[in-house]
Amino acid sequence: MRITKVNHIYQLSFMPNFFPVNCYLVEEEDYLILVDTALSFHKNAILKAARDIGKPIRKVILTHAHDDHVGALDGIKEVLPDIEVAIPKRELKLLNGDVSLEDGEGDSPIKGGIPKNVKTKPDMLLQDGDRIDSLLAIHSPGHTPGMMAFLDVRDQGLIAGDAFQTKGGMAVSGDLRWSFPFPAMATWNKERAIESAEHLLNFRPSLLAVGHGNMISDPEMEMKRALERAKQMVIGVR
Repeated sequence: MRITKVNHIYQLSFMPNFFPVNCYLVEEEDYLILVDTALSFHKNAILKAARDIGKPIRKVILTHAHDDHVGALDGIKEVLPDIEVAIPKRELKLLNGDVSLEDGEGDSPIKGGIPKNVKTKPDMLLQDGDRIDSLLAIHSPGHTPGMMAFLDVRDQGLIAGDAFQTKGGMAVSGDLRWSFPFPAMATWNKERAIESAEHLLNFRPSLLAVGHGNMISDPEMEMKRALERAKQMVIGVR
């Protein structure tokens, strides 16, 4: 595991040079918020990272319910039974293994690894604009129907889940990069992903932190280029 800190955000990156799976510890004054939980066998490393920082994990927030983002949730909850768990409201169905679509979501199937037999029940179902301490929840559908990004309002650091990837080159979710194709292959709706990426860009983030790949400081220009490419490749806009 590699740990990288920028401002209040610690990136915990597992297998960073081969198949990066990231989760994040966000530092509040007296405690930590864990954003995503990586895979089940990453539990101990996540807990050790928090101990090394010297603050307890009090809350867990999930960007979306793919299994590489919720894998260690049950294990962490067993060790820390008092933590509060929050998930985007629409993602609760995926967390429960239900991939059925809702009204207005079209007929494209939900893709990616859907977890099975998750025991942990969320304490909070998030909606767009909710605040979890320093983090603002931003509805960012596309990769999954209910995915959210989280903006640290103290310094505009953006934890974007899989709305973008940086491994294999900066890309909007759904825009295939052959050197690391997995986020695109797991994307539900490419057009919605582009709309969400545009929305996230409007927040003018100072930092982009994603599920797969390195964090990028001052990411606006790279995000804009990724959007232009996605529009050309996915919907033919020039």
